Amino acid sequence: MDVTPDRPEPTFREALPVWAKIGVMSFGGPAGQIALMHRILVDERGWIGAQRFLHALNFCMLLPGPEAMQLATYVGWRLHGTIGGLTAGLLFVLPGALVVLALSMAYALFGQAPLVTAAFVGIKAAVLVIVVEALIKVARRALHRPHDWVIAAAAFFAIFFLAAPFPLIIAAAALIGFVLALIFPQSLPEPLSAPPVSFAATLRTALLWLAIWILPLAAVAALFGPATDNVIADIALFFSKLAVVTFGGAYAVLAYMAQQAVETYGWLSAGEMLDGLGLAETTPGPLILVTEFVGFLAAYRDGGGPPLAYGLLGAAVTLWATFAPCFLWIFVGAPYIERLGSNAKLAGALGGVTAAVVGVILNLSVWFALHVIFGRVDAVEHGPFRLWMPELASFDPVAALLAVLAAVLLLWLRLGIMATLAATASAALALHLLAGS
Repeated sequence: MDVTPDRPEPTFREALPVWAKIGVMSFGGPAGQIALMHRILVDERGWIGAQRFLHALNFCMLLPGPEAMQLATYVGWRLHGTIGGLTAGLLFVLPGALVVLALSMAYALFGQAPLVTAAFVGIKAAVLVIVVEALIKVARRALHRPHDWVIAAAAFFAIFFLAAPFPLIIAAAALIGFVLALIFPQSLPEPLSAPPVSFAATLRTALLWLAIWILPLAAVAALFGPATDNVIADIALFFSKLAVVTFGGAYAVLAYMAQQAVETYGWLSAGEMLDGLGLAETTPGPLILVTEFVGFLAAYRDGGGPPLAYGLLGAAVTLWATFAPCFLWIFVGAPYIERLGSNAKLAGALGGVTAAVVGVILNLSVWFALHVIFGRVDAVEHGPFRLWMPELASFDPVAALLAVLAAVLLLWLRLGIMATLAATASAALALHLLAGS
């Protein structure tokens, strides 16, 4: 039984400023965004009960894409149907997307300026600690049983040493969790009451949103040529594929996305990838908005036409490919959420995925740490194994010192993400100015 009963639903006009407020205030990554929505939607407004909120969150964590944005979309759908879901989801994304676009344009034009470069050294150091903090928090929540630790360790080994595809790791972890749930069944809360769902209506919704997602991107590919010949079509194809495999939140997929964007496509360097993550950390909205930064820079540099126009097009294509599928997942799955929330087998699959995510985030932490603290890192192949080997002579003592400062501020003094980013960027600028004086 839902211990926090829903209060009378608001009108759409009453809900609109609340969604705008959540979109503007949604700093701090998924954990902070989910906590903000729980406080506003459950505790303050009572628009959704605590148990329903938890059921929806568990379902969204099973989906590819940013779980906090999809959770907002679900609550909006529950209150006011499709228009409510669209409004909640778009207002969650748009403030951050506009800010990231502006920062991406500034970065493309002035990113190599000495002062900007110095400030980003501090931002990178703080981002490294933010990722480590996410690793610690996720590990504490996810690793309770011995097999959770085994799955996490296996996932790290597979992605770090064997370069195993991220979707394969997630699929294997879900299957293992599913099988373990059959062998060791867990007690789950009683399912919430839910009306029957029409399969025909579900199919219509799926086909509609597949068309909304795919057709504009197909038109872009047809207009600009095959994906192998044009960066815009490359962006449409890559980020559409990424939208299907982004299980476990942004941190879990960043290693996969970053390594593809840096190593396979050559759109930007590892340092620039860290800069983009730093920009996304300083803005509201999902951390996966870093994809917009990547898409803008890729098209700005390699579009083959006016750089700014192509950069804007690249950003727009990236946003569409990243977030249109999120509405597909929610509008198709929303009617089933309360039925699936208490399904023991799906809960087991989710547990396996969550454990694997810990290993993937550990891989991301190591990969980022090497690229922050060393100027040059090479991938060395030994048979089936891949090792990341830093060049010791490229060690950056300033970056290491700033990472220690960020760790003290964020992990010990609990200063908060925005304040830590500001402090490390300011310290980096001060050290740069002192060195130049």
